[in-house]
Amino acid sequence: MRIAVVNWSSRRVGGVEEYVSILIPALHHAGHDVMFWHELDVPSDRQRIEVPPGVIDICVADTGVEPALASLRNWKPDVIYMQGIRDLDVERQLLDLAPAVYFLHTYTGTCISGGKTFTRPTVVPCDRAFGWPCLVHYLPHGCGGLSPITMWRHYQLQSRRLENLRRYKGRVTHSAHMQAEMAKHGIDARVIAYPVHVRADTSAYSAMDSWRLLFAGRMERLKGGACLLDALPAVAAAGQRPIRVTLAGDGPERQHWDARAREVMAATPHVNVEFVGWVSQDGVGMLLSHADLLVVPSLWPEPFGSVGPAAGQHGVPAAAFDVGGISQWLREGVSGHLAPATPPTAEGLAGAIIRCLQDPAHYTLLRKGALQMSARFTMEQHLQELLSVLKACADREEANGRR
Repeated sequence: MRIAVVNWSSRRVGGVEEYVSILIPALHHAGHDVMFWHELDVPSDRQRIEVPPGVIDICVADTGVEPALASLRNWKPDVIYMQGIRDLDVERQLLDLAPAVYFLHTYTGTCISGGKTFTRPTVVPCDRAFGWPCLVHYLPHGCGGLSPITMWRHYQLQSRRLENLRRYKGRVTHSAHMQAEMAKHGIDARVIAYPVHVRADTSAYSAMDSWRLLFAGRMERLKGGACLLDALPAVAAAGQRPIRVTLAGDGPERQHWDARAREVMAATPHVNVEFVGWVSQDGVGMLLSHADLLVVPSLWPEPFGSVGPAAGQHGVPAAAFDVGGISQWLREGVSGHLAPATPPTAEGLAGAIIRCLQDPAHYTLLRKGALQMSARFTMEQHLQELLSVLKACADREEANGRR
């Protein structure tokens, strides 16, 4: 097949772009003709998504919209595989050009702010369907900022995104949670296995002199780093050994988290917190190889949380709040432990961390469970399921005489 992979950026900005960076080579090596079509080559301080020789790379910012669309049109793709795009008018033109399938990585068209979370009076995930009543809840429940003008602008934007989403010939996603989210809006989405490169790890467990915890993600309020820091005194009391915490990432909350970490370390002996800044996917892998437990303290309903299966490939179990798509890969008592999320609390998170690490025999079983879990998320399985969707959409268009 001739598959055009579309994304807003050609840089490894986050999880979506990391996915694109491993998907394109996999499609190419599987014998498909691939074009990478993207809007921007930013931010400049992030690593570029490298494509194999023979893969066409089109940047709209370099050529202009019309030449970029013409290049894609002349290439005659069998299907467009969309990850996300900023210019919704360009998206509509792409939908007119060839049959398209959308990967629902986030809450596209189903939340004004995209956070899908009430923050007042307490932080709790929101399960409402998107619509005009969201405008009533936005300010009182702290769904986003404090500007009614911004609220209205974002509402209009997400309304247009939802309208465009309905025009796709197919939609795929990575969790049953996201599938249910789409179903609430009358949209079908197929759950397919998300790809993680599985690395064998059969090393035996040995008693830990310290508990080494890892957080890896963007440092913003709903990612829950402050909640993790608040949980550390209870974890230290239960562990009766040094607690070493590494926080990898960057974002608007880093300064606040750093200040809170200093307070916790000053008040709690044997707790050490280190901030290592943003690291690449390979860097996260190195950190995982020296971690005992991944902590995913997200307060918002993570659509999936790909760092969990990535940790599993290193035999690292996880503790997380039971939100969104986390349970797609974190089975309670099998690959880690879940904390209650109604509402999420530092006490609940501390309890999940302690249950993972306190009993050495149980921890050994969690490590095995994490490895087994990660084996479900292979590129081989992903391509098999994804290509069946892409081919079905392309074949339907050809049968209908459109192409």
